[in-house]
Amino acid sequence: MAEFKAVIVQCGNEEYAIAVDSVVSIEKMEKINPIPHLPEYMLGLMKIRGELVPILDFEKILYGKSAANMQEVRIVVVQTEDLYVGLVVLDAKEIMEIPESSLTTSGLMAYSRTPYFTSVANLDERMITIVDPVILSKTLAGMDEIGDYVHSQSIQEQ
Repeated sequence: MAEFKAVIVQCGNEEYAIAVDSVVSIEKMEKINPIPHLPEYMLGLMKIRGELVPILDFEKILYGKSAANMQEVRIVVVQTEDLYVGLVVLDAKEIMEIPESSLTTSGLMAYSRTPYFTSVANLDERMITIVDPVILSKTLAGMDEIGDYVHSQSIQEQ
């Protein structure tokens, strides 16, 4: 039976899953350099292992309130098509193998404001929403400009 291997993170009271293949690392919150005129959900840039990584407040994206000032938040660094992106989450709980048979898309496709939710794992004791970081990075307003900015900064450093 095929399984979907994912990192389980928490935002609000909900659990979300990000494919293990997309996750580069899980980091503690360190110094974030704010950049003026960024979208509300973007906290700034953080240098992680020599790379400039835009840090997105996933709690803000989903629920409109920031997790940035909360204790013990984690940054899940994910690979999108052309850059690394850090997602601030309340917790990065575990790595889990989710049976493909428990994944469903019913009810999600109709909701156009969250195209990055690709399916829901309907498990015995919990429900976990699957997030696609590539779709997330493509659908958030301002991400193109942020990608361009990060690339221009990386070129200047060389």
